[in-house]
Amino acid sequence: MKLTPEEVQKIADLARLELRPGEVEKYGEQLSNILSNIESLKKFQTDTIEPTAHAIEVPTPFRNDEVVLSDARELTLANAPEREGDLFKVAKVL
Repeated sequence: MKLTPEEVQKIADLARLELRPGEVEKYGEQLSNILSNIESLKKFQTDTIEPTAHAIEVPTPFRNDEVVLSDARELTLANAPEREGDLFKVAKVL
């Protein structure tokens, strides 16, 4: 399927792209090639194939949510450039 320069420009406008005149021909040829490749896929019969998200079964690694007490406060605050008690001290932001 060969796209016209007007069709390429319309696609660019819809995508909010500004194309220079040389780019219209370049991208028009590339888009035409992509559409031709997609068109060639129509020859395959896929009516009997069940749609899938993955080619193979991929298990979802769920874990139980558990509350874990942590004493990472001192480790975290040790990296602070400035601190005030148990808090990070930062410059005032307005």
